[in-house]
Amino acid sequence: MTTEANPDAIEIAFSPCPNDTFVFDAWAHDRVPGAPALKVTFADIDITNGMAERGELDVLKVSYAVLPWVLDEYALLPCGGALGRGCGPLVLTKEMGLDLTGRTVAVPSERSTAYLLFRLWAAEMVPGGVGEVVVMPFDEIMPAVRDGKVDAGLVIHEARFTYRNFGLHNLADMGRHWEDTTGLPIPLGAIIAKRSLGEETLGRLAESIRSSVRLAWDHPEVSRPYVQEHAQEMDPAVADQHIGLYVNEFTADLGEDGYAAVRGLLTRAAAEGLVPPLGPDALLFPASS
Repeated sequence: MTTEANPDAIEIAFSPCPNDTFVFDAWAHDRVPGAPALKVTFADIDITNGMAERGELDVLKVSYAVLPWVLDEYALLPCGGALGRGCGPLVLTKEMGLDLTGRTVAVPSERSTAYLLFRLWAAEMVPGGVGEVVVMPFDEIMPAVRDGKVDAGLVIHEARFTYRNFGLHNLADMGRHWEDTTGLPIPLGAIIAKRSLGEETLGRLAESIRSSVRLAWDHPEVSRPYVQEHAQEMDPAVADQHIGLYVNEFTADLGEDGYAAVRGLLTRAAAEGLVPPLGPDALLFPASS
């Protein structure tokens, strides 16, 4: 789904999830003074990851896990993403305490941060290795586990709050494992923009995001219609929990701990051969074209 905008607008894609619509509401509705106009496309993270790899659109919300493949063309913006504590993906099963050795696991994307965290966890905790990995839209994963179509599911977003409604058990919390082993917050979703836009425009985009976040925090009731319009019939209370968990101080600015978490995740993953290694300046901002 794409919103209409003028031909000079910045083309952006992010998910219809409450954290993203909350963050971008003010900017998308021209309430951020001095910000460029936006042309918004809504797409799930697996779609936007692919768009980034193909170099589509000016600005994208993507998984941190996809950065090693796209940072030649895109710069990581220091704000607007999803990174925090106590907000990691969960591995859910129908049977409590299930051994995942050789089991079928559904995941939302093979290039997602959730899957990267899962692979790092499984390397330690499932020495025999899991079986088949099946990619499916995240909203189909819990029903698939409940109905026995897969043995386990890796879930993200509001599934943290709703999995018990499906009669499922939390086998493992990827975020808790990450925090316990690194002491760092959990990097989930990043905002990236094309380096070819130039340093001045990249800086303007970052400031527009920060202003949009602050306006949402100051007047959360203003964002509610936009959030609920795209929340796929989500209960408003769950949407509020979702926003409270994923929109935090790291959304306004990654800061030292945020950048350390991103570097830590991608360095560790590269050491395991899961992603290409990053160049020494790959995460620097501002970034020139």
